[in-house]
Amino acid sequence: MDSNSNTVVVTGFGPFGRHPVNSSWEAVKELSNLGLGKDVVVRILQLPVAYKKTKEQVSKIWETLRPQQFTVHVGVASSSKAIILEQCGRNRGYTDADICGISPEGGVCLSDGPDMIESTISMKAVCKNISVNGIQVLFSRDAGRYVCDYTYYLSLHYGNGRAAFIHVPPLSNLLTADLLGRALQIIIQEMLKQFGKARE
Repeated sequence: MDSNSNTVVVTGFGPFGRHPVNSSWEAVKELSNLGLGKDVVVRILQLPVAYKKTKEQVSKIWETLRPQQFTVHVGVASSSKAIILEQCGRNRGYTDADICGISPEGGVCLSDGPDMIESTISMKAVCKNISVNGIQVLFSRDAGRYVCDYTYYLSLHYGNGRAAFIHVPPLSNLLTADLLGRALQIIIQEMLKQFGKARE
């Protein structure tokens, strides 16, 4: 059996702007402690909020870690109080500068890529099938044209659709890293169920 057959790679982002502590990375670290079940290996990685470096890292995930399940990217949605499951990544419209002060050439992820790539995972179905105490979970088709959406599009491209993106709210007294980590566990376990059924 391929040693990576039950590996799920989960990434969060490092600090940027108003987020010296990025809730996405705090949630991913909590998920790593909780795990996804005894048969699933969780590999976690922090991505910088920088287009070029993130592009290199995402490419490396698919080339070297080669997850046979899928890769889940987690980012922070600054103004949200809910968790948002993103269905698709977009190729164009990246004009906002990253933490290095740069944006992608031409505002695109891949110059010859399609305008949009959909995840093979139905986020709408995941949304319907789960319940997370203490936090609302929403479905979205627009991940926002910043490093989050950029990362998602590239991962969907390199992974042939086997990627997911989850936006989490900033940390607060109610929305703790522990709660967000448990929410990620519930959501990704549902994704694994769906992914397993699709492959049967």
